[in-house]
Parts: sequence; structure tokens; C-alpha cells
Amino acid sequence: MEPFHGTTIVSARRGKRVAMGGDGQVTLGNIVIKQSARKVRRLYHDKILAGFAGATADAFTLFERFEAKLEKHQGNLLRSAVELAKDWRTDRILRRLEAMLAVADHEVSLVITGNGDVLEPEFGLVAIGSGGPYAQAAARALLDATEMTPTEVVKKALTIAGDLCIYTNQTHTIETLD
Repeated sequence: MEPFHGTTIVSARRGKRVAMGGDGQVTLGNIVIKQSARKVRRLYHDKILAGFAGATADAFTLFERFEAKLEKHQGNLLRSAVELAKDWRTDRILRRLEAMLAVADHEVSLVITGNGDVLEPEFGLVAIGSGGPYAQAAARALLDATEMTPTEVVKKALTIAGDLCIYTNQTHTIETLD
């Protein structure tokens, strides 16, 4: 059996306004299994946005762990992300998980990886998954050249990525923190 492959998650911000979106396509090799998956969700009393790329079961395990860290640290996103990354890297079972998380609140946007990385990309612009580079390039251009809202930027960036990446479709889930 081939592993699940591909997705696109992108997050853009203007000041404290942030939006995160993902496509809905789930593939197994070169076959589309599902077109309407929800890969972006709200966490910690709807104050944090989170999206995943990678194996679905692994991502849900990480979401649960991350939610527990957020509860423990009263919603402190950076501290919770660092604690999750430490656990992810050092725990024998967790370090086998194949996924990445993109997370954001009103203040910061981060990428959390299984290598122990907690990354804060430039410009508050986060993009992960196989369509991530396309969405990131599109979102960067839109943020620089327009006055579009973060939600509009994310929608357009996902549309562009879906036109270019065969593992990304045009069914989008977008969440916004205003």
C-alpha cells in the first residue's frame, strides 16, 4: 500500500487578522480517495487555527497532543508548540508520525515538524504540503501587491495551488481569526 500523499495548507496574516485554509483532497498514490476532507480546524476555545499535511491518523494524534499542550499552557501557542515538538522528537512512538502542523493565533504563525522544529516563517506566511510552495508564492505576491484580506489571500492562493499541484483540489476549508 502506498502512503497518503499531498495536500496544501496556507495561512496569511495582516496585523492580528489571520486566515488558514486547506484543500480537501486525500490521495492514495495516484488515486483520489476523498475530495472534501477538512484539514484545518479551530483549537483552544476557537482562538487557534491549525492545519495538517501528511498521514491523517498521525495528524489527528498530533492535534490531540497539541490540544492537551494548549490546555496545560493556557493557550500559549509558542510554548505549547515547543513542548509538542520536544515530545514529538523524543517519544519513541510519536517520532514515527509522518505529518506537519501549521498553527496560528492573533500574534504568531508557526510550522511544527517531527524533527523538533518550531519555525516562524517570514511575513507571517505559512504554507505546508505538496502544494505549499505554490500557495506560498501566490500568497506572498498577493500580500505584497494588493490590499486583499487574509481570507481572500488564502482563497486565491489555494485556487492557484490547485491549478498547479495534482495533489491539491478546489474544495477549500478556510478559517479566520479577526
